[in-house]
Order: sequence, then C-alpha cells, then structure tokens
Amino acid sequence: MISRFRLVFSEAVRSIGANLSTSVAATMTVLIGMFLFGLFIALGTWVVSWSDHVKSQLEVKVFFVDEVKPKQVNAVRVVLDKDQRVKEYQFVSRSEALERMRKKYPELTANLPSNPLPASYEITPTRADDVKAIATELRKQNFAGVEKIKDGQQTSKRILQVARVIWVVFLVAVIVLLIASVLLIANTIRLSIFSRRREIEVMKLVGATNWFVRGPFMLEGLLCGLGGSLAAILLLLLGKEVALPSILGHIETSSDVKALSFPLTALALLVVGLAVGAVGSGMTLRRFLKV
Repeated sequence: MISRFRLVFSEAVRSIGANLSTSVAATMTVLIGMFLFGLFIALGTWVVSWSDHVKSQLEVKVFFVDEVKPKQVNAVRVVLDKDQRVKEYQFVSRSEALERMRKKYPELTANLPSNPLPASYEITPTRADDVKAIATELRKQNFAGVEKIKDGQQTSKRILQVARVIWVVFLVAVIVLLIASVLLIANTIRLSIFSRRREIEVMKLVGATNWFVRGPFMLEGLLCGLGGSLAAILLLLLGKEVALPSILGHIETSSDVKALSFPLTALALLVVGLAVGAVGSGMTLRRFLKV
C-alpha cells in the first residue's frame, strides 16, 4: 500500500512538472481565491460581531427642556415603568451630563460659561429591535417638558448597510475566483491526460485498475488546491501579524467585537482548497478520462 501511494504521488509530481506553467497558474488562482476567502471569513464574522455590538448599544434618549418640572419627568418615568419592552432606564441630570462631557471631551468643555446640556432619560430596550417602537410610542404621548426623543436606529442602519455592501462585494469576488480555480485545475488535469494518453493505454493493457490510472490525476488536483491554500494561509498569517495591529490601532471598537479565530479560518481554507482541487480534477476525469 505504501509503495503504491509513493508511485501515485511521484506520478502526480511528475505530471505537475510536465505542465508547470498551467499548474502554477492554477495554484496561484487558488491562492488568490483562498486569500480573499480568508479575508471574507474574517471580515464577515467581524461585521456580524460588530453589528451585534452596535445593536446592544442602541438606546432611546428622552431630552427635557431646561425648565422641566419634576412632575413632568415623573410622567415619563410612569410610562417607562409600564412598558415591557424597556429593560432599564436611567435619569441623567444636567450636571451629570456635563460631568460626562468633561471626562470624554475635556478640550470642548474647558471654558464653558454655563451648562448647555439638557437632562435626559437613557432607555435600554430588552431587544435592540424594539428601539424604534419605544421611541415612536413615547413620541405619541406628547409629554410636556420633553424637547426631543432620539434613537440611534437611523445611524446604525446606515453603518450596517455599508458593512453589508462590503460583505457582498467580497462574496462575489470569492465565488468568481473559486470558479476560476476549478476551471484552471480542470484544464491542468486535461493537459496532463492528453500528454500521457499513450502511457495510459499501456497501463490499461497490462491490467492497471481504473483508480490506479485516475489516482495521479486526482492527487495532482488536490496538490494544486493544497498548495494554493497553504500559501494563502501564510499570507494571511503575515498580514495578521504585521498589518492588522496598525489597522486596529485606528479603529475604535470593543473587546467583544471579534472575527473568527485564525486556526478555524485556516482549517476552512484547507478544506475549501482541497474541495476545489477535487472538484476540478473530478470534472476532468469524468469527461476526458474514459477508463
């Protein structure tokens, strides 16, 4: 069994060497496809994690006029207590709002002659999808002393739409490159079969089985897929160690926003790369190798 595998492996390597240019082209196409596929996995899972984080941060804010009376504030509190969609809420006085602003933007609040910030209720919904419904319901109440009611639904919607467009563009690019990889591998195997057609006839005449004849060609496709995947993993690892830290340094994000772990991404690339090689060689073997 071991000697047979060695023979099949050596024949596959010899076939790759005989069609070096097409083999390299197929492997490079797999490399590019797997590299983009790895970026797609990282970006896609990061966007999903980030969108969940954005949704968890959504809240409704009820801003009061400067001369608001305690009775008017209490009227809003009564409605919030009865709303089952409200998880929690917090009253922020004008002085508390100014203190927050001073901690976050000290340069903007250094020389303020007075406090320009209003008092407010910060309302956290039980589900992020209820933000708009809660804000709409509060607006219908037309509370006295309320200046405006804001929710972050529109801002988050725009951000998520941009992220979705980027996700779709990467997905289309990956699909196109995977198809190109399959076709190039199939063409490489086809050239190998054509260049060795007489050798194949001799092997059949001396009693070689169908799988013994097909083995080197199948292994050739798998090697092209494996080589492209491994090269893509190395490039992604290099980018992860060199480029990613500098990129993340310019992005404000939370510690709970994470992409899929690199080992799982690498495993996915290996599986998909081998699958691309198997599909490409399988297509050609069924069509052009009638044994």
